[in-house]
Amino acid sequence: MRDPYEVLGVPRSASAAAIKSAYRKLAKKHHPDSNKNDPKAAERFAEINSANEIVGDEEKRKQFDRGEIDAEGKPRFQGFPGGGFGGGDPRGHAGPGGFETYTFRSGGGGMEGGAGGFEDILNNMFGAGARARSGARQFEFDTGGVGLDLDLSVAMTVSLEEAANGAEKRVRLPTGKELNVKIPAGVSSGQQIRLKGQGETAAGHRPGDLLITVTIAPHPFFKVDGNDLRIELPITLYEAVLGGKVRVPTLSGAVELSIPKNTSSGRTFRLKGKGLPKSGGGGDLYATTRIILRDGNDAELEALMQKWRDQHPYNPRSDLG
Repeated sequence: MRDPYEVLGVPRSASAAAIKSAYRKLAKKHHPDSNKNDPKAAERFAEINSANEIVGDEEKRKQFDRGEIDAEGKPRFQGFPGGGFGGGDPRGHAGPGGFETYTFRSGGGGMEGGAGGFEDILNNMFGAGARARSGARQFEFDTGGVGLDLDLSVAMTVSLEEAANGAEKRVRLPTGKELNVKIPAGVSSGQQIRLKGQGETAAGHRPGDLLITVTIAPHPFFKVDGNDLRIELPITLYEAVLGGKVRVPTLSGAVELSIPKNTSSGRTFRLKGKGLPKSGGGGDLYATTRIILRDGNDAELEALMQKWRDQHPYNPRSDLG
C-alpha cells in the first residue's frame, strides 16, 4: 500500500482536523455508490479508508511516523537481537526482543564436518521439514517440546456495503501468496474468519489456518449502531413546512420517505429492515432530519420570516427555564 499521507493528499505535518477533512472529501468522491461505472472505485475507496485508519488514529499515526508499523498497520521487522540467531533460550523459548531461538543437534554430537551444514539448517528452519540430510550426517530441529504455530493472521478492511451484502475480496498473505476470500453478508467489525489449512506448512504437522480479522471502514454518512444504521437527513425549510417526499440512501438503494407537514429539525423516522442484515432478522435505518438553509442572504425569505414572527410569535425554549 502507498504512503497513507500520499493517499490522503496531506503533508506529514497536517493537523488531525486537516486529515479528517481530506478523508471525508475523498471518501465521498470515490464512494462506490457514486462511481458505479468505475470498477476501480471500490479499490480506491478501500485504500482511502486504510490510509485513514493509520494517520487518522493518533496512536497509529505516531507508530507509523516512528517507523514501528508499515502503511498497512503491520509491525515492521526490527531484526534479531544481537544480529544473530542466538541470545535466547537454547530450548526454543523466546529470547530478548520476543524472538524464538532454536538449537540444532546432529546424529553424531556436533555440527562440524557436515558439508553445507548451515544451508541445511536454514532449509530446516524455513520450510524443508523437521529433518535435513547433508551427506551422511543428519540434523534434527529441536524445539525443546514447544509446538509449532503454523496459523497466519491478517487484517482486512471492508466497506459497510461489503459487510452488509457480502463480497469477494483478494487478500495477500505474509508469505506472498494471494487468495480470494468470500466475505459473508452481515459480518461485523472485529469478527474473525478462519480458513482451515491456508496457513503455513511444515513436514510432520497439519497445515495451519488463516485467521482474517475484519474491520469495517467508516462510512461517509451512515453510522453503525449495533444492527441498526443512523443517518442525518438534510431537508429544506419548505419541505419541513409543507411536507413532501425525499430520497433516502440505504445499503440496498435509495428509497422515498414521506415527510409530513410541520416537521421539526431533529425528528427521527424509522425505515424498517434497512439496517444491517443479521440471522433472525435485520436492523433498521433511523433517519434524523436536519433543516438546511440555502447559503447566502435571501431578502425575500427574511421579509417573510419577519412578518411571520410578528404575527405568530412563540418560544420553543420555554421549557428550558
